[in-house]
Amino acid sequence: MTISALGYLGIRTGRLSDWADFSTNLLGMQPVDKGGSMRAFRMDDRKQRLILGESDGEGLDFMGWEVADPYSLDQLADRLENHGVAVTLAPAALADQRHVARLIWFLDPDGNRVELFCGPETASAPFTPGRPISGFRTGAMGMGHAVLHSGNVESLLTFYRDLLGFQVTDYGLTPYPLYFFHVNARHHSFALVGSGRKGLHHFMIETTALDDVGQGYDLAMLEAGRVAYTLGRHANDPIISFYATSPSGFFVEYGWGSPAIDPNGWTAFETTEGPSLWGHDRLHLAEDSPTRRRLKDMALETGRRGRRAPDPVCHLLDGVIGRE
Repeated sequence: MTISALGYLGIRTGRLSDWADFSTNLLGMQPVDKGGSMRAFRMDDRKQRLILGESDGEGLDFMGWEVADPYSLDQLADRLENHGVAVTLAPAALADQRHVARLIWFLDPDGNRVELFCGPETASAPFTPGRPISGFRTGAMGMGHAVLHSGNVESLLTFYRDLLGFQVTDYGLTPYPLYFFHVNARHHSFALVGSGRKGLHHFMIETTALDDVGQGYDLAMLEAGRVAYTLGRHANDPIISFYATSPSGFFVEYGWGSPAIDPNGWTAFETTEGPSLWGHDRLHLAEDSPTRRRLKDMALETGRRGRRAPDPVCHLLDGVIGRE
Protein backbone atom coordinates (compact mmCIF):
# COMPACT_ATOMS: atom_id res chain seq x y z
CA MET A 1 0.00 0.00 0.00
CA THR A 2 3.02 2.27 -0.31
CA ILE A 3 3.14 5.49 -2.31
CA SER A 4 5.39 4.96 -5.33
CA ALA A 5 5.90 8.35 -7.00
CA LEU A 6 4.88 11.96 -7.40
CA GLY A 7 2.41 11.67 -10.27
CA TYR A 8 1.29 15.24 -10.92
CA LEU A 9 1.05 18.74 -9.45
CA GLY A 10 -1.77 21.26 -9.57
CA ILE A 11 -1.09 24.99 -9.43
CA ARG A 12 -3.67 27.75 -8.98
CA THR A 13 -2.83 30.95 -10.79
CA GLY A 14 -4.18 34.12 -12.33
CA ARG A 15 -1.39 34.04 -14.91
CA LEU A 16 -2.32 31.20 -17.24
CA SER A 17 -0.71 32.73 -20.32
CA ASP A 18 2.55 33.45 -18.45
CA TRP A 19 2.59 29.88 -17.18
CA ALA A 20 1.99 28.53 -20.70
CA ASP A 21 5.03 30.43 -21.98
CA PHE A 22 7.17 29.45 -18.96
CA SER A 23 6.22 25.76 -19.08
CA THR A 24 6.81 25.29 -22.80
CA ASN A 25 9.49 27.76 -23.90
CA LEU A 26 11.71 27.50 -20.81
CA LEU A 27 10.92 24.16 -19.12
CA GLY A 28 10.23 22.32 -22.37
CA MET A 29 6.91 20.75 -21.40
CA GLN A 30 4.26 19.93 -24.00
CA PRO A 31 0.96 21.82 -23.73
CA VAL A 32 -2.20 19.71 -23.74
CA ASP A 33 -5.26 21.12 -25.48
CA LYS A 34 -7.40 22.36 -22.63
CA GLY A 35 -10.04 25.05 -22.63
CA GLY A 36 -11.63 27.49 -20.25
CA SER A 37 -9.96 27.93 -16.88
CA MET A 38 -7.53 25.00 -17.07
CA ARG A 39 -4.24 24.24 -18.77
CA ALA A 40 -2.26 21.00 -18.64
CA PHE A 41 1.24 19.96 -19.71
CA ARG A 42 2.96 16.69 -20.52
CA MET A 43 6.50 15.57 -19.71
CA ASP A 44 6.40 11.98 -20.95
CA ASP A 45 3.85 9.32 -21.92
CA ARG A 46 1.42 10.35 -19.17
CA LYS A 47 -1.53 12.44 -20.33
CA GLN A 48 -0.59 15.23 -17.94
CA ARG A 49 1.94 16.05 -15.25
CA LEU A 50 1.42 19.76 -14.54
CA ILE A 51 -2.15 21.09 -14.19
CA LEU A 52 -2.97 24.79 -13.95
CA GLY A 53 -6.28 26.13 -12.70
CA GLU A 54 -7.34 29.76 -13.03
CA SER A 55 -7.67 31.46 -9.65
CA ASP A 56 -7.36 34.81 -7.93
CA GLY A 57 -4.54 33.39 -5.79
CA GLU A 58 -1.16 31.90 -6.63
CA GLY A 59 0.39 28.70 -5.33
CA LEU A 60 0.02 24.98 -4.81
CA ASP A 61 -3.45 23.61 -5.47
CA PHE A 62 -2.79 19.88 -4.97
CA MET A 63 -0.13 17.16 -5.08
CA GLY A 64 -0.98 13.85 -6.77
CA TRP A 65 0.81 10.78 -5.37
CA GLU A 66 0.61 7.41 -7.11
CA VAL A 67 -0.12 4.01 -5.54
CA ALA A 68 -0.15 0.62 -7.21
CA ASP A 69 -3.83 -0.37 -7.15
CA PRO A 70 -7.28 0.21 -5.59
CA TYR A 71 -6.46 -2.08 -2.67
CA SER A 72 -3.46 0.07 -1.72
CA LEU A 73 -5.65 3.16 -2.01
CA ASP A 74 -8.24 1.66 0.35
CA GLN A 75 -5.58 0.61 2.85
CA LEU A 76 -4.11 4.09 3.01
CA ALA A 77 -7.57 5.64 3.32
CA ASP A 78 -8.33 3.35 6.26
CA ARG A 79 -5.06 4.23 7.97
CA LEU A 80 -5.67 7.95 7.57
CA GLU A 81 -9.26 7.76 8.82
CA ASN A 82 -8.18 5.69 11.84
CA HIS A 83 -5.89 8.60 12.75
CA GLY A 84 -8.64 11.19 12.44
CA VAL A 85 -7.91 12.44 8.93
CA ALA A 86 -11.01 13.17 6.83
CA VAL A 87 -10.67 11.34 3.50
CA THR A 88 -12.87 12.02 0.47
CA LEU A 89 -13.41 9.58 -2.39
CA ALA A 90 -13.38 11.76 -5.50
CA PRO A 91 -16.31 11.43 -7.93
CA ALA A 92 -15.68 9.81 -11.30
CA ALA A 93 -15.77 13.21 -13.00
CA LEU A 94 -12.76 14.43 -11.02
CA ALA A 95 -10.87 11.17 -11.60
CA ASP A 96 -11.55 11.59 -15.32
CA GLN A 97 -10.28 15.16 -15.16
CA ARG A 98 -7.06 13.91 -13.56
CA HIS A 99 -6.87 11.05 -16.11
CA VAL A 100 -6.70 8.37 -13.41
CA ALA A 101 -8.88 5.35 -12.58
CA ARG A 102 -9.52 6.18 -8.91
CA LEU A 103 -8.72 9.05 -6.58
CA ILE A 104 -9.00 10.04 -2.92
CA TRP A 105 -8.01 13.34 -1.34
CA PHE A 106 -7.41 14.90 2.10
CA LEU A 107 -5.57 17.79 3.74
CA ASP A 108 -2.24 17.64 5.56
CA PRO A 109 -1.77 19.48 8.91
CA ASP A 110 -0.82 22.69 7.07
CA GLY A 111 -3.91 22.55 4.86
CA ASN A 112 -2.15 21.37 1.69
CA ARG A 113 -4.39 19.21 -0.49
CA VAL A 114 -2.97 15.72 -1.05
CA GLU A 115 -4.43 13.41 -3.70
CA LEU A 116 -3.70 9.68 -3.90
CA PHE A 117 -4.53 7.87 -7.12
CA CYS A 118 -4.12 4.65 -9.06
CA GLY A 119 -4.50 3.73 -12.72
CA PRO A 120 -2.95 6.73 -14.53
CA GLU A 121 -3.77 7.08 -18.22
CA THR A 122 -1.07 7.21 -20.88
CA ALA A 123 -1.22 9.13 -24.13
CA SER A 124 -1.30 7.46 -27.53
CA ALA A 125 0.85 10.16 -29.18
CA PRO A 126 4.55 10.47 -28.32
CA PHE A 127 5.77 13.28 -26.09
CA THR A 128 6.76 16.39 -28.08
CA PRO A 129 8.79 18.91 -26.03
CA GLY A 130 7.95 22.59 -26.09
CA ARG A 131 11.56 23.43 -26.98
CA PRO A 132 14.35 21.16 -28.24
CA ILE A 133 15.30 19.02 -25.22
CA SER A 134 16.21 15.35 -24.84
CA GLY A 135 13.31 14.65 -22.49
CA PHE A 136 12.62 14.27 -18.78
CA ARG A 137 13.73 11.62 -16.30
CA THR A 138 10.40 10.26 -15.06
CA GLY A 139 9.13 6.66 -15.34
CA ALA A 140 9.19 4.82 -12.02
CA MET A 141 10.76 7.90 -10.40
CA GLY A 142 7.69 10.00 -11.12
CA MET A 143 7.40 13.62 -12.13
CA GLY A 144 10.23 14.90 -9.93
CA HIS A 145 9.97 16.32 -6.42
CA ALA A 146 7.95 18.85 -4.45
CA VAL A 147 9.21 20.91 -1.49
CA LEU A 148 6.88 22.56 1.01
CA HIS A 149 7.40 25.45 3.39
CA SER A 150 6.24 24.77 6.93
CA GLY A 151 6.03 26.57 10.23
CA ASN A 152 5.73 23.25 12.08
CA VAL A 153 8.02 20.69 10.48
CA GLU A 154 7.44 18.16 13.26
CA SER A 155 3.71 17.84 12.59
CA LEU A 156 4.26 17.38 8.87
CA LEU A 157 7.15 14.98 9.53
CA THR A 158 4.82 12.76 11.56
CA PHE A 159 2.10 13.00 8.92
CA TYR A 160 4.15 12.18 5.84
CA ARG A 161 6.58 9.73 7.43
CA ASP A 162 4.37 7.85 9.90
CA LEU A 163 0.97 7.98 8.22
CA LEU A 164 1.80 8.09 4.51
CA GLY A 165 4.99 6.03 4.73
CA PHE A 166 7.50 8.43 3.17
CA GLN A 167 11.07 7.38 4.04
CA VAL A 168 13.59 9.96 5.29
CA THR A 169 16.64 10.11 3.04
CA ASP A 170 18.58 12.70 5.03
CA TYR A 171 17.99 15.86 7.01
CA GLY A 172 19.73 19.01 8.15
CA LEU A 173 19.04 21.34 11.04
CA THR A 174 21.12 24.38 10.03
CA PRO A 175 20.65 27.08 8.88
CA TYR A 176 17.01 25.87 9.02
CA PRO A 177 15.33 22.44 9.33
CA LEU A 178 15.31 20.45 6.08
CA TYR A 179 13.90 16.95 5.69
CA PHE A 180 14.16 14.94 2.46
CA PHE A 181 11.99 11.89 1.75
CA HIS A 182 12.15 9.14 -0.86
CA VAL A 183 9.39 6.86 -2.16
CA ASN A 184 11.43 5.26 -4.96
CA ALA A 185 15.01 5.40 -6.30
CA ARG A 186 14.93 9.21 -6.69
CA HIS A 187 16.98 10.77 -3.87
CA HIS A 188 13.88 12.65 -2.76
CA SER A 189 10.40 13.04 -4.16
CA PHE A 190 9.33 15.29 -1.29
CA ALA A 191 10.95 17.65 1.20
CA LEU A 192 10.06 20.03 4.01
CA VAL A 193 11.66 23.41 4.71
CA GLY A 194 11.17 24.82 8.20
CA SER A 195 10.89 28.40 6.99
CA GLY A 196 7.98 29.46 9.19
CA ARG A 197 5.76 29.89 6.13
CA LYS A 198 3.24 27.68 4.32
CA GLY A 199 2.89 26.64 0.70
CA LEU A 200 5.09 25.43 -2.12
CA HIS A 201 8.78 26.35 -1.97
CA HIS A 202 9.59 24.70 -5.32
CA PHE A 203 9.10 21.69 -7.48
CA MET A 204 11.92 19.98 -9.40
CA ILE A 205 11.97 18.38 -12.83
CA GLU A 206 15.01 16.55 -14.17
CA THR A 207 16.14 16.38 -17.79
CA THR A 208 18.04 13.51 -19.40
CA ALA A 209 20.90 15.71 -20.67
CA LEU A 210 23.05 18.36 -18.99
CA ASP A 211 22.92 20.52 -22.10
CA ASP A 212 19.14 20.87 -21.66
CA VAL A 213 19.80 22.50 -18.29
CA GLY A 214 22.57 24.73 -19.63
CA GLN A 215 20.49 25.91 -22.54
CA GLY A 216 17.53 26.49 -20.22
CA TYR A 217 19.82 28.53 -17.97
CA ASP A 218 20.83 30.70 -20.93
CA LEU A 219 17.17 31.31 -21.74
CA ALA A 220 16.31 32.12 -18.13
CA MET A 221 19.20 34.59 -17.87
CA LEU A 222 17.67 36.60 -20.71
CA GLU A 223 14.72 37.53 -18.47
CA ALA A 224 15.25 39.96 -15.61
CA GLY A 225 14.51 38.28 -12.29
CA ARG A 226 13.82 34.84 -13.79
CA VAL A 227 16.87 33.11 -12.25
CA ALA A 228 16.34 32.76 -8.50
CA TYR A 229 19.35 30.47 -7.74
CA THR A 230 22.35 30.40 -10.05
CA LEU A 231 23.60 27.15 -11.59
CA GLY A 232 24.98 24.93 -8.84
CA ARG A 233 25.23 21.47 -7.33
CA HIS A 234 23.56 20.26 -4.16
CA ALA A 235 25.53 18.51 -1.45
CA ASN A 236 23.10 15.76 -0.43
CA ASP A 237 21.46 15.10 -3.80
CA PRO A 238 24.29 16.03 -6.18
CA ILE A 239 22.04 17.16 -8.99
CA ILE A 240 23.31 20.02 -11.17
CA SER A 241 20.55 22.60 -11.39
CA PHE A 242 19.35 26.15 -11.32
CA TYR A 243 16.12 27.57 -9.87
CA ALA A 244 13.76 29.73 -11.91
CA THR A 245 11.13 32.02 -10.44
CA SER A 246 7.76 30.78 -11.69
CA PRO A 247 4.92 33.14 -12.74
CA SER A 248 3.31 32.34 -9.36
CA GLY A 249 6.37 33.46 -7.38
CA PHE A 250 7.57 30.09 -6.05
CA PHE A 251 10.56 28.36 -7.66
CA VAL A 252 11.06 25.58 -10.18
CA GLU A 253 14.32 23.64 -9.96
CA TYR A 254 15.58 22.50 -13.36
CA GLY A 255 18.29 19.87 -13.11
CA TRP A 256 20.24 16.88 -14.38
CA GLY A 257 22.40 14.06 -13.06
CA SER A 258 20.94 12.97 -9.73
CA PRO A 259 22.31 9.49 -8.85
CA ALA A 260 19.68 6.87 -8.00
CA ILE A 261 19.58 5.46 -4.47
CA ASP A 262 18.67 2.01 -3.17
CA PRO A 263 15.39 2.75 -1.36
CA ASN A 264 15.33 -0.65 0.36
CA GLY A 265 18.82 -0.43 1.82
CA TRP A 266 18.98 3.26 2.67
CA THR A 267 19.74 4.56 6.17
CA ALA A 268 18.72 8.14 6.99
CA PHE A 269 21.44 10.47 8.28
CA GLU A 270 21.97 14.07 9.32
CA THR A 271 23.89 16.45 7.08
CA THR A 272 25.87 19.26 8.69
CA GLU A 273 27.19 21.11 5.65
CA GLY A 274 25.34 23.65 3.55
CA PRO A 275 22.76 22.79 0.89
CA SER A 276 25.17 23.20 -2.05
CA LEU A 277 28.70 22.15 -3.00
CA TRP A 278 29.00 25.18 -5.26
CA GLY A 279 26.79 27.75 -6.95
CA HIS A 280 23.07 28.21 -6.18
CA ASP A 281 23.66 31.83 -5.19
CA ARG A 282 20.26 33.20 -4.10
CA LEU A 283 19.79 36.02 -6.58
CA HIS A 284 16.21 36.54 -5.38
CA LEU A 285 17.63 37.84 -2.08
CA ALA A 286 19.30 41.22 -1.65
CA GLU A 287 23.09 41.25 -1.97
CA ASP A 288 23.46 42.22 1.68
CA SER A 289 21.02 39.56 2.89
CA PRO A 290 22.52 37.63 5.84
CA THR A 291 20.85 34.43 4.63
CA ARG A 292 22.33 34.77 1.14
CA ARG A 293 25.78 35.51 2.55
CA ARG A 294 25.63 32.62 5.02
CA LEU A 295 24.61 30.05 2.43
CA LYS A 296 27.30 31.25 0.05
CA ASP A 297 29.92 31.05 2.81
CA MET A 298 28.81 27.50 3.65
CA ALA A 299 29.30 26.46 0.02
CA LEU A 300 32.74 28.08 -0.08
CA GLU A 301 33.73 26.29 3.12
CA THR A 302 32.59 22.98 1.64
CA GLY A 303 34.84 23.70 -1.34
CA ARG A 304 37.79 24.53 0.90
CA ARG A 305 37.40 21.08 2.50
CA GLY A 306 37.69 19.47 -0.92
CA ARG A 307 34.25 17.86 -0.86
CA ARG A 308 33.34 16.21 -4.16
CA ALA A 309 30.18 14.50 -5.41
CA PRO A 310 30.05 11.22 -7.32
CA ASP A 311 30.31 11.65 -11.08
CA PRO A 312 26.76 11.39 -12.44
CA VAL A 313 28.08 10.05 -15.75
CA CYS A 314 29.60 7.07 -13.92
CA HIS A 315 26.27 6.42 -12.18
CA LEU A 316 24.42 6.52 -15.50
CA LEU A 317 26.96 4.17 -17.09
CA ASP A 318 26.70 1.79 -14.13
CA GLY A 319 22.94 1.67 -14.67
CA VAL A 320 23.36 0.85 -18.37
CA ILE A 321 25.97 -1.84 -17.69
CA GLY A 322 23.78 -3.36 -14.98
CA ARG A 323 20.92 -3.86 -17.48
CA GLU A 324 23.11 -5.70 -20.03
